[in-house]
Amino acid sequence: MALAELKDFLVKQGEPGFRARQIFTWIYRKGAQDFSAMSDLSQGLRKRLGEDFFIFRSKIAAQQDSIDGTQKFLIELYDRSFIEAVIIPAESRVTGCISSQVGCKYACAFCASAQSGFKRNLTSGEILEEALLLNSQQKLTHIVFMGTGEPMDNYDSVMKVVRTINAPDGMGIGARRITLSTCGIIPGIEALAKEGLQIELSISLHAADDKTRSQLIPVNKKYPLKILIAACHEYIKKTDRQITFEYCMIKGMNSDLQSAKNLVTILKPLRLAKVNLIPANPIKESKVEPPGKLEVLFFKDYLLKHGVNVTLRKSRGQDIDAACGQLRLKYETK
Repeated sequence: MALAELKDFLVKQGEPGFRARQIFTWIYRKGAQDFSAMSDLSQGLRKRLGEDFFIFRSKIAAQQDSIDGTQKFLIELYDRSFIEAVIIPAESRVTGCISSQVGCKYACAFCASAQSGFKRNLTSGEILEEALLLNSQQKLTHIVFMGTGEPMDNYDSVMKVVRTINAPDGMGIGARRITLSTCGIIPGIEALAKEGLQIELSISLHAADDKTRSQLIPVNKKYPLKILIAACHEYIKKTDRQITFEYCMIKGMNSDLQSAKNLVTILKPLRLAKVNLIPANPIKESKVEPPGKLEVLFFKDYLLKHGVNVTLRKSRGQDIDAACGQLRLKYETK
């Protein structure tokens, strides 16, 4: 429930509206997982809340800890479905990477999430439970919707979660510290441009020609690059916000000089764009491998010399099942 929804419910039950804010404080700031812990509420209200609501139905089923501090969690939902969530600590931030669906429809070549198929969307409550479960392990400063599933395919639930994560009475994480990642679902990009939120938009690009991108991201056949880049121009025009283009570098597919030239051609005209280069995490199920270090650095330098803003993401969690969907796939096929 959003704060306004909870307030409305309580008022109809004869309770003062400020109780909603007290309950939110217990859940989102104090980490309460049971109504009985909410000591500033009457025993009668705590009992009624326990009868009408739950705070958690999800639980951590498995955990993997990397030597670099990355933690990956397999979360079991009420219907015995499984999703993944990750904590990525750095010097000045702790990022929670959360899922929006059970499985994925889009079958990107470098991602293991779709290999066991798509099952269903997560509810807004289930997505919030992910964030709260991660926050109970380490205090999160940033949230990225880059786990299992396509956030734009579960748009309404994801946006409800974004507002609660951002709200002062919710998790209180600043809008610019929340990132929504999409493989290029145009209606979602268009809708986000109208939200009036200063959250970050990240687009999984991974190739700058339609033939290669369609191999890596099949949804490109529905929303090819010409349409996608036009939507990006319009998004920047309406929001005046930068778009980050994720570029997963895969050996023998998209890391050569011609690929770099193609990337400069389509992105340099965009007024506010940044490329985030990501050497692929090895995925034995799909034979994905990263290019060599020199090839990565040459690719990066070419973009910089031709006026494209670029960063190189450090690979994390390579000693565990780091790529999206690997832990879930491993667990479900046992």
